[in-house]
Amino acid sequence: MLQIGTDAPSFELPDASMEIVRLSSFRGKKNVVLYFYPKDGTPVCTKEAIEFSDHEDEFAECNTVVFGVSRDDCLVHEEFRDKHGISLQLLSDAECEVSRMYDVLMEQANATGIQRGVKRCTFVIDKKGVLRHILSEANPREHVRDVLRLIRQLHGH
Repeated sequence: MLQIGTDAPSFELPDASMEIVRLSSFRGKKNVVLYFYPKDGTPVCTKEAIEFSDHEDEFAECNTVVFGVSRDDCLVHEEFRDKHGISLQLLSDAECEVSRMYDVLMEQANATGIQRGVKRCTFVIDKKGVLRHILSEANPREHVRDVLRLIRQLHGH
């Protein structure tokens, strides 16, 4: 279980354009909001991605980048992004490695094998790479506003 005040696990994941995003490249430069979500195209996930995109300028004013992470592959992310006009980067964790590191992977055995899912959870990582907030029981209607409030506090606004 990840703890607030510890270093965020480092990762490299491809985005919808198949460009590799490295958490380490933001260290010393920007805060990072990393939100994990179950699946592209579902109503709540779509609303969340659109809302994060709608507030991207406000996050940028606080020297913060936002990444959405799901198990969907890059092509699915690209289609989802383009269909809904999503401007933030969506990262593909198809192998579930990062979901495991951030303890958001749910695995359940059934008759056909192991079924995997991702818990909706958001991590706020400061410029030093330290986990500052973990939001695991977020209300989808208030979520982006709550994250933006935490980022503004972190940034000193």
